[in-house]
Amino acid sequence: MTFVRFQSPTRDKRGNFTGVFGLVNNLARAGRLTVEQEAFRRTNNDWYDANFINPAHTDPSVYDAEVNPGAAAWFKTSARVFIERVDGYLAILETHEIPCETVRSADPGRIIYEDEFQVVVVRN
Repeated sequence: MTFVRFQSPTRDKRGNFTGVFGLVNNLARAGRLTVEQEAFRRTNNDWYDANFINPAHTDPSVYDAEVNPGAAAWFKTSARVFIERVDGYLAILETHEIPCETVRSADPGRIIYEDEFQVVVVRN
């Protein structure tokens, strides 16, 4: 199986690669989104919240930096309905000249959480 992740090409201050949703949410927190971009972000974040499992709701320790340092979510490539919506987030990042890369891997790391559409891994 192949996995895909959309992330910053540079590490953040904690040494992690911020994912596409985090990058757009950071722009929103900084007040940098247009009205249209914020409407897209809110509508699509709500859609993901309603349709996609948040691993932290299943296991609160998944993203705990002490327990699972560097934990990162990857889509399973079969999760097309979820991956297709990422394009709008990528368009927002491009408009703001925020780099974001698409990374594919058959072995993204040690799996600490898995469901039908995604895995959360820590680096090997």
